[in-house]
Amino acid sequence: MTDRSMGATAVAGTVAGERTAARAYLRLLAAVRAVLGERPEASLPEAGPLLALPLKEADAALGAVGLAGNESAFLRLIARQAVDDDPRCTGRTQGPAA
Repeated sequence: MTDRSMGATAVAGTVAGERTAARAYLRLLAAVRAVLGERPEASLPEAGPLLALPLKEADAALGAVGLAGNESAFLRLIARQAVDDDPRCTGRTQGPAA
């Protein structure tokens, strides 16, 4: 493998990892909404065990791509991923992964 193809593979791996992290975070948000629902105070005792796995998944995915602690870059990534995954945005071309 040449240095150039190794670099391209690393970039592709980073982009894929970033998308994985963004999707894990979006799944965590969906789980939080589902668990806490309309009356979060009533759901708090049960929330911990139900959210443990999605929280662990999001944390691992963020750490794997170096986004843990970099909220600004991570939230930009989340916004892009949310739009890319939105079925109402059909026909939209995906922008570059920055």
